[in-house]
Amino acid sequence: MVSLTGNSHVVAIVMGGFSAEREVSLSSGRECSAALREAGYRTVEVDAGADLPARLSEISPDAVFNALHGTWGEDGCVQGILEWMRIPYTHSGVMSSALAMDKHMSKAAYIGSGLPVAESSIVALDRIQREHVMTPPYVIKPNREGSSIGVCIVDESAREPPKLSSDMPQTLMVEKYVKGRELTVSVMGDRALGVTDIVTEGWYDYDSKYLPGGSRHEMPANIPKAIESACLDYALRAHEVLGCRGLSRTDFRWDDEKGLEGLVLLETNTQPGMTPTSLSPEQARAAGVSFPDLCKWLVEDASCNR
Repeated sequence: MVSLTGNSHVVAIVMGGFSAEREVSLSSGRECSAALREAGYRTVEVDAGADLPARLSEISPDAVFNALHGTWGEDGCVQGILEWMRIPYTHSGVMSSALAMDKHMSKAAYIGSGLPVAESSIVALDRIQREHVMTPPYVIKPNREGSSIGVCIVDESAREPPKLSSDMPQTLMVEKYVKGRELTVSVMGDRALGVTDIVTEGWYDYDSKYLPGGSRHEMPANIPKAIESACLDYALRAHEVLGCRGLSRTDFRWDDEKGLEGLVLLETNTQPGMTPTSLSPEQARAAGVSFPDLCKWLVEDASCNR
């Protein structure tokens, strides 16, 4: 951890990048840059390309605020570059980023710690399109993507397997569909901030996440105390077992007809969105932490060897 207070320090906001979540990352990066300037830092916004090491060498920042999402930025790759260059950076390190980005491997870590998950397996794309590999309803999703990109829900009335886009990965996760409510919890350091109930007209897809009015966030969630306590506990345990640092957000599905037995973890995001419609800043505000203070805390938490 480094001491980075006052306006003499330069923070590079690394954003954009190559992933399918590029536009979300650019939005996150702009919001965080403005917040850090309000908090007294000098910021330089860097659109991450193949020349990223050269750009960072030129800027010589005191720290990097990682505002990347998805492949390259959330999976340990950029974290490895920053470790090699010995530049302190925010959020999770190489190993925890790679582990959390891989849904199958992170589920194995959850299971090993006694955390509840939905039944799932990794299946070849050609088999998924040839036959039902699980009794419907089920969900098909890329194993290493975020923001609901590429997610397909196969409902219980489906007679034929789905026809998927040709640009889908050759192996995918097939997961039992859990009906009910979408809950989420952000963890800031060693503190679970609260539970949000995400209400949408359909399912929580890309547009519901990022378009104004795409979803409604009930914070705090109107749920039984036992479910709230379990969500907070499970999110903190997931953060710890994956080795996360800084800020993370763990998503749940809850079948409210089954009580506690209906609560399962879906995934943990090590680079939660920081856009105007994002959940983690909203939960931080509800816990008394303003957006500039959240961004400042993340920078002050920056380090190598994460």
